Amino acid sequence: GCLWGDIYKRQAIWALIGLVFFIIMSNFNYRRLWDMTYVLYLLAVGLLIMVFVLGIVRLGAQRWIKLSWFNLQPSEVIKLTIVIFLARYFSLKSSDNVFLSTNRLGIARGLLIPFIFVAVPMFLIIEQPDLGSAIMLLFIFMVMLYLSGVRMRYLIGFVVMGFAVAPVFWHMLRDYQKDRLMVFLNPNIDPLGAGYTIIQSKIAIGSGGIFGKGWLSGTQSQLHFLPESHTDFVFATFAEEWGFLGCIVLLALYFMLLRKGVSIALGTKDQFGRLLAYGISFMLGIQILINLAMNMGLAPVVGIPLPLMSYGGSSMVVTFIALGILVNIDKRRSVF
Repeated sequence: GCLWGDIYKRQAIWALIGLVFFIIMSNFNYRRLWDMTYVLYLLAVGLLIMVFVLGIVRLGAQRWIKLSWFNLQPSEVIKLTIVIFLARYFSLKSSDNVFLSTNRLGIARGLLIPFIFVAVPMFLIIEQPDLGSAIMLLFIFMVMLYLSGVRMRYLIGFVVMGFAVAPVFWHMLRDYQKDRLMVFLNPNIDPLGAGYTIIQSKIAIGSGGIFGKGWLSGTQSQLHFLPESHTDFVFATFAEEWGFLGCIVLLALYFMLLRKGVSIALGTKDQFGRLLAYGISFMLGIQILINLAMNMGLAPVVGIPLPLMSYGGSSMVVTFIALGILVNIDKRRSVF
């Protein structure tokens, strides 16, 4: 119908805007991000604060800022910003030592200070409420901690502390978030309410069989049994139409993309570039993993888009910018 036509048009426009940004960023020296890190961080946090003042409410959450025809979702912007921020933070070169100084960082500088910088946007995002993006930031933080060579005992201590505060955190959750977590454990608790989407998603994936039902022939998605079939649950829609074989091709493409990102990181001598390339690769990888798990009922339903597949301008443009930065790191790795 007309709604789908509108969605295709908008997504095509965003993909084109994304490509323009991709070309710009692939020619923009990523080392300049080093100087811009704190400005980017303040801008991204500023946008998150603006959401509460100017934000529009959709589906019961206030996550978007309306800019004429474009709805900006600052929680997408902050993911990449945090990767850039932590890449810089953990690759601070000291004058007497060109190697990483993280091994010598005490618990305050190695863990607490960077965590405060991550916790501020996390708190703002949880308040929107958008639990998925907040959890993403936490995962990004832990991956960057590990990659930067912070002492393992700090990392383990951090995880243990996380489990310790989990019961407190449970009481802070909204009712619908608690429902989603309970439904994750057993979708049949509330098959027509909170469990509905995940049950429909599994039906869609299963009904695709080996070869799928064909382009635009999926019953669950086309007859609107599956909510959010073009955003969070685009994978279930895809699986229904293209089947198991289509999914294998899609996963292979994602795998090649992430493997290229990791190989760029491995081939880069510059510490900032290396952490940045790893961070971007893992950021995309975590999003893909969580989204697929959520579609298959292996993770709670949290609003995490599937990179380059889910409908949404902010996610599309930010992903293209991130890929552009990766290309630039690849171009410049011979310089160092």
